[in-house]
Amino acid sequence: TQVMLEAGLELSLPIETKKIYGKEVHFVAGDSLVACFDEDVDEKLVKEIAKTKPLKVVFRDNSFKSCPDRINLEEIFKAISPSTEIKVL
Repeated sequence: TQVMLEAGLELSLPIETKKIYGKEVHFVAGDSLVACFDEDVDEKLVKEIAKTKPLKVVFRDNSFKSCPDRINLEEIFKAISPSTEIKVL
């Protein structure tokens, strides 16, 4: 809920949780905000999320095994969904 508030979204918006490649991915109001807080997020999952072209996407810093994995996140979104706002907590 804190992430939704910080994104300027109302708490009453619908949230759908989907399992994608074994990870829980939360979709708020369709593609307004997509969040994944699981560990070991890999490139395959990031690409799948990017394909949904969300307005905003949020991950935890410890979702990624290394700094290069986090940099890859930004590069993947630049290529697939460049207008998505990325936030890593």
